Amino acid sequence: MPDMSASLALTHLVPLAKEVDENKVTPGVLGFIVFAVMALAVWGLMKSMNRHMGKVSFEQDPENEAASADGSGPGAKTAPAKG
Repeated sequence: MPDMSASLALTHLVPLAKEVDENKVTPGVLGFIVFAVMALAVWGLMKSMNRHMGKVSFEQDPENEAASADGSGPGAKTAPAKG
């Protein structure tokens, strides 16, 4: 008898399917699921990025400031060698 209820359900859904415009394409449930997964992935990446950006120190170390002040640091400009 379960087979009979399935065929009965299909006979009720067939007229509903005829009402749908055949020239109109919709994304359907699969499109919604893909969009929702992508939205969750972007949300997770943004949350992770905010956490990592909070750990970054934007202040320069005092020892690096002293080294660049006397001209021996990594940011110091050097004159071209004569030769």
